[in-house]
Amino acid sequence: MSRSWTCAWVLLGACNGSAGSETGSSPSSSTTSTSSSSAADAASTTSSAASDSAVDASSSNTTSSAASESTSTNTSNSASTSGSEGTSSTSGEASSTTDAPVGEPRVHFIGRHDDSDPEAVRYGWSGTGFLVRFEGTAVHATLDDAAGFHTVVVDGTAQGVLETQPGERRYTLVSDLSPGEHVVALYRRTEGNFGLTTVRGVEVEGTLLPPPTPTRRLEVVGDSITCGYGNEGADQYCPFTGDTENHYLTYAAIAARALGAELSAVAWSGKGVIYNYGDDTFEPMPTLYDRTLPTEADPRWSGPSANVVLINLGTNDFSTDDDPPPEDFIAAYVDLLAAIRVRNPDAEILATVAPALDGSEGEASVSGIDAAIAERAAEGDTRIARVDISVPAEGFGCDWHPSLPTHAAMAERLIPLLEDAYR
Repeated sequence: MSRSWTCAWVLLGACNGSAGSETGSSPSSSTTSTSSSSAADAASTTSSAASDSAVDASSSNTTSSAASESTSTNTSNSASTSGSEGTSSTSGEASSTTDAPVGEPRVHFIGRHDDSDPEAVRYGWSGTGFLVRFEGTAVHATLDDAAGFHTVVVDGTAQGVLETQPGERRYTLVSDLSPGEHVVALYRRTEGNFGLTTVRGVEVEGTLLPPPTPTRRLEVVGDSITCGYGNEGADQYCPFTGDTENHYLTYAAIAARALGAELSAVAWSGKGVIYNYGDDTFEPMPTLYDRTLPTEADPRWSGPSANVVLINLGTNDFSTDDDPPPEDFIAAYVDLLAAIRVRNPDAEILATVAPALDGSEGEASVSGIDAAIAERAAEGDTRIARVDISVPAEGFGCDWHPSLPTHAAMAERLIPLLEDAYR
C-alpha cells in the first residue's frame, strides 16, 4: 500500500521515504497517556511522576514483535536536527518545568551525541536517544545499532522494548497512532560497552513540530548501579546480559521524570574514582567524564551544562580487598569535582555512594568523599554536598546489583533532595 508522510531525516540526503522492506521491529504494547514533555536543548523521556508506576510496569517486560511492510512515499519534506544542543537523556514531563515549543521543527537528540558526520548521529551512553514531536500517526528510524535494546516512549508512556541488530536497518518505533499531536522517544537501555548506536534517518508519518524546551537538566555520573546493570534479572545468581539492563527504570531516571528534569547519564559498569572493580586502574570514570562517546577519546562533549549533578561513585574503589590509599582517593575525587564544576559552572553538585557499602569500606568511601568536598569548599566551591539515598535491598538483580524495586526506593529518597537542589 502506498503511504504519504512528511519525513525528518538526520542525514542531509533526500528524504524520499522509499526504504523498501522494513526489517526492524515495533513494540507490542499500545498503552498511552495524555501527558507529555520533551526537550529542545537536552530532551528526554516524557512521563509524569503520577504515572511512573504504570510506566515502570509496562516497560520492564514487554518485548517487540517483528514487523514487515513495504512502503513508498508520494510527498516528502526534509527537516533539520537539533545538532549538539542536547546534554541529557531520560527526563520527565512536568509541564511546570517545560517551556513552550520554540524554534524550527527537528529531531532532537537526547544526551551526549556526536553529530560531526552530516549523514549520521552517534551516541552510546546509557539512556541516550532521540525524540520527535509531530502531528501524525507513525515514526520510523534507520539505525546501525550495537546496543541491542531500547525503550520506546509514546506520549509519556513506555511501550516496551525495541530489539535491534547490528547493520543498517529500518525500524518502526510506533504506528497506527490516533491522528493528532504526539511525542515519541527512543532511549538506549544498555550501556556504552555494548557499542554505539548510529542513527541514519528518522521519519514521521505526518508533520514534524518543534520540541518543547525543558528548564531543568540533571547529570548523573556513576557506575553499574546508575547504568541499571542486571536490574531486570531474576535474582543475584542470574548471568548478566543486555536484556537484563534497563536504564529507563534506574533510580536517577525515575527521579528525573518525577521532577520534569532532563537526565544525562555518564556511567559505565565497574568504573571507580581511581580504582575500578578489583585493582584495575585503566580509565576510571574521571578519564571518561568529558567524552562525547563512551568508547572514544574524542570529540569532547561541549553541550549545555546541568542545573544539578549527582555523583554516585566509590563502590568499585572499595568493594574489593585492594582499596586505594585514602589520600589517592581524595585527590582523584577532588579532581573529578573540579572537572564537573568546569563543565557545570552553576550547578548544585550532590555526591553519594548508594547503595552504601558495609563496614570499614563504607566508612572509607564516605570519609573520602567528605574530605574531597571539604577541600573544594576551602578552594571556594561551596555548592557541593554529600547525600544519602541508600535503602534496604528489596531483592537483587544479576550479580547482587539493585533490583527494580530497590531502584524505585532509591528514587523516592533522591526526589526530595533534587527538589531542594533545584530551589
